[in-house]
Formats: sequence, structure tokens, C-alpha cells
Amino acid sequence: MTSSTTPRLSTFRSLIRLLPFAKAVLPRLGLGAASALVASLLALGIPLVLEQIVSDEGPIASGDPWLIALGAGIILLLGLLEALMVWARRWFVLGPATRVEYELRSDFFSRLQRLPVAFHDRWQSGQLLSRMMQDISLIRRWLAFGIVLLVVNAITIVVGSAILFRWHWVLGTIFVVVSAPLWIAGYIFENRYGALSRQSQDQAGDLATAVEESVHGIRVLKAFGRGSHALKKFTRQAETLRETEINKARAVGWIWFWLVLLPDIAFALCLGAGIFLAQAGEIDRAALIAFFAMATILRWPVESIGFLFSFLVDARTATDRLFDVFDEENTITDPVDPKTIERPRGALVFENAHFRYQDAGEAERDLLDGIDLALRPGETMALVGLTGSGKTTLTTLPGRLYDVTGGRVTLDGVDVRELTLAELRRHVGMAFEDATLFSQTVRENVLLGREDLTPGSDEAERVLREALGVAQAGFVDDLPNGVDTVIGEEGLSLSGGQRQRLALARAVAARPAVLVLDDPLSALDVDTEALVEDALREVLAETTALIVAHRPSTVTLADRVALLEAGRITAVGTHSELLRTSEHYRHVISSLEDEQERQHERKVSL
Repeated sequence: MTSSTTPRLSTFRSLIRLLPFAKAVLPRLGLGAASALVASLLALGIPLVLEQIVSDEGPIASGDPWLIALGAGIILLLGLLEALMVWARRWFVLGPATRVEYELRSDFFSRLQRLPVAFHDRWQSGQLLSRMMQDISLIRRWLAFGIVLLVVNAITIVVGSAILFRWHWVLGTIFVVVSAPLWIAGYIFENRYGALSRQSQDQAGDLATAVEESVHGIRVLKAFGRGSHALKKFTRQAETLRETEINKARAVGWIWFWLVLLPDIAFALCLGAGIFLAQAGEIDRAALIAFFAMATILRWPVESIGFLFSFLVDARTATDRLFDVFDEENTITDPVDPKTIERPRGALVFENAHFRYQDAGEAERDLLDGIDLALRPGETMALVGLTGSGKTTLTTLPGRLYDVTGGRVTLDGVDVRELTLAELRRHVGMAFEDATLFSQTVRENVLLGREDLTPGSDEAERVLREALGVAQAGFVDDLPNGVDTVIGEEGLSLSGGQRQRLALARAVAARPAVLVLDDPLSALDVDTEALVEDALREVLAETTALIVAHRPSTVTLADRVALLEAGRITAVGTHSELLRTSEHYRHVISSLEDEQERQHERKVSL
């Protein structure tokens, strides 16, 4: 996803949304701006001192070396004070700006954790990554540098231009009138550059997504010899971003052309007018020298406007992109008046449960179309069905990874939407077919759901070992540092079966009242699967379990089996009962047996 979901606001209204994050550090930022303003005013004072030094009654005319030294000393002092104020500006603003950056990053990451799975289904990870890293860093630099200099330089231009009238109104008028079109050019530049800035940052997010996908899928690309294909796709995206950046550079070049040209024209016209006025006796030499010294000092603030305008627009765009995420509606939240379950028994019931994805068309039927299914406390229920029947979607409802769009799901008679997410997910544990592990130690991955355990305690070690034993994950002791081995990003240094066993151990260690398993044994060999199933029987004896079965052997773990067909439960019973009474069930089991046989043949041939 690259398009904005936030209505386009004015630059001011967009950037003011950062105020809640910056409110605590505004005093420091204000002191930084004041220091920068004092530095600019000190710089503006130098031409005034210079005028006195070179005047007809000044030190140079008098030839007094002490007065000349005094004048030079005053200018030196003004320069030193200006440098001190510049240092003070940086000291005041850098700390607060990095604090805002920290708060933005923390809140952004927290927001990503709270937003529902449906949000992450729609958004590319690279887009989120570019917002988290590049956009927030840009905002920090703008707070520490851009906004301060933009305000201070604008004030400096106004004050300096007013002082120019002190020497002669004609020269001041020429300078101001010739420079005035710069503000018009700046307005045009903001509109043109704003669209390019947003486009560039979105394209950078797409490029980050392409890199991430290629790195994560490097095994597939190498296995199929498609590295060159990925490179061509990446090159096209990089070239598109390059063209946008060139267009941005052209826009910046256009504003810089006027920023350099117009002051030069103003200088030339003022020089001609100044010579004429001097010859007419309306301005003396000292005033003319001071005027051009002041105009020279104003040149940097004037020329910086283009850079600061582009910085302002980039910051506005970065802010808009952040609030694309902050403004996303979180549809899965804690209830206002939450209920609690003191001693969960694990009675899980689906009552006329419906589900459809947000982007599903009105003409399409619900993916889950009126599910009625009751799991008794301590019961193990196997869920079987053909591909596309909705098995995996059904397993996401008890833990509220998605919410039902009709009907309800209850735990011990309480609608799961009436429990806080923290409590619900303590009672409902999950293990997925696609096992996801984190760049942490084996210990941290397995005990991820046990915040109640003290790290390193005897109890934590006991739970860890029991969970690893159930999952037949003794291989961890052969890793370089045993259970303290960092297994690497997404556990890709492990085999598929090893990742699945650690994911299963994580679910078992959580000791939930309800355990939802989405075919967590698919990557295991037959012998290991049998060992895991034997160990799971002991765990499941006291736990309610809903298991998606893709192998006939998994069905044998269950007390009962539910048959899912086209989004509906069409039969519930024991394995033998359904074999006897349901033709569709026999077809599903036969297809599972055929698939298992094909997998076995492929392994043997390898």
C-alpha cells in the first residue's frame, strides 16, 4: 500500500499534529530558537558598528589606533557572541529533538502492535519500515534544524529589510520589491514539490519492501534461478525512484535559480541607485558601506528559504505518512466494561459465527457462513475440510486476530469481545503452520507468552524443559549455546520441522485454557510426528484444543472431528462415525491420505 489514506491538510495543520509529541520539549526548542534569533540579531548589529567605524567622525577618519582597535574589538566580540549563540542553539534543540524522535518511534511501534491483523494484511512491510526509520528521522532533523532556521531567518529578513530603510528609503524599497517575488516562487514551489516529495517517499517504501521480500525469499530465488528477475524488478523500481528524485532536484534547482538571481539583481540595482544617491549627496560613504554589508548578511537567510521550504515540505509529507498509520481505525480493542474469567474451564463455542474480509464484494458469500460448533472443556476437536473451506480463518477468531462479522464466539459463556485482549490471549494460545520465530534465544522464543515467570528461575526452567519435551525439541541442546543460542532472523537457520517444534513448544509453555493449532506438525517426519502426538495427548488431556488437521494421523489426536464445508460445519462426530455417515468426510480423508503419500514419496526420492 502506498497511497495516502489521510485527507490532505495545509502545511500548518499537518505539522501542528506533532504538537502532542513535542509539547514537553517546547521550552527547550523555544530557547534554541531564541538563541538562533539572538545570533542573527548580533550579525545584523555588525553593519551598524561598521558604519560608525568608517563614518567621517569615526575611528578611521580620526586615525586614533585605540579607537580603531576598539571598533575591531566590538566587531570581534559580536562575532564571538554570535558563534556562542549558534552553539547554544544546537545544545538546546538536539536533545529535545531526539526525545521527540524516540517518542514518535515508540508510539508508532506500539500502534503497529495494537492495529489488527487486517491492517497488516493491507500494508507492505517496507512502507511501514520507511515510515518508522526515514520519516521519523526527517521529522527529528526538521525540529532540530529546519523549523528553527525557517522562523529565525524569516524574522531576520524582516528586521534586516526594515533596517535597510534606515540608510535610505529608495535603497530599502528596491531591495524589498525585487526580493518580494521570492515568496510567490516559494508558494508555487511548495505545491509542486509537495506532490513529488510524497511520491518519492512512497516509492522509497516500495523499494524497501522489494529488498525485504528478496532477502526473506533468497532461498526461493536461488532455487528457481530467479535472482536476475528480482534484480530487473528492483532496477525498474529504483529507476522510477531515481526519476522522481531528479524531478525533485529540478524543482529545487528552479527555486534556487530565483533565490540566487533576484538578490543579485537587487544588489546591482541598489549599487547603481546608491552611486547616484551618493553623487547627489543624499547618502554618505559610511551609510552606503553599511547598507551593502547588511544586504550581504541578509543574502544567506534569503537564499536559505528555498532549502528550508523543501525541508518544510518533506517534513509535512513525512508527518502525513506517519498519520496515515496513526489515523487507522483499530477495530479490535478492549471493551469499555470488560468482563473477567477467574478460573477458565476452556468451553469454546461458535454461535452462528460469520466472517468476511473488508474488501469482499457484496455479491460474495461470507467466508464463514454461520458456524455453530461447541468444544467442551478439556475436549480435543479436529477441524478438517478441503482447501479454501475456511479452516485457518476459523482458528483466528477465538484469539480475536480477526473479529466475527456476525454471531459470536464465547469462552466459558463470555463473548470473547467482552474480555480484554490481554486476558483473552492468556486463555487462548496458538501455534501456526507457518512457524514464526524471533531473533532471540531459544529460551526467549519458547517462553514468549510467559511474562509471569522470572527469567532464570527454577520454575521458568521447568516450564521450558517440559514444553521442549512435549515438542520433541531436544535438538536445541546440540546448538552452540544450547537454549541460549540466538537462532537468527525468523529462525531461518533452523529446518522447517525444528521451527515448527519450537513454535509448538511456545504454545504449550503458555499453558492456555484453549489451544488452537493450525496444522503445527506439517513439516515433521512420521516418526517425530508420532512422538510429538504421544506427548501432546498428555497436555491435551487437561486443555481444550482446536486442531486443524491436514494429515489423517492428526485426526487420531481428537475426541471429535468437525467437518468444514464451504464455510459451514456440516458434520460433527468421532472419526469412525463420520467415516460411516459422511461421504464428503470420506472424500476429505482420502485426499489427505493421498497428499501424505505424495509427500512421503518425495522425501524417499530425495
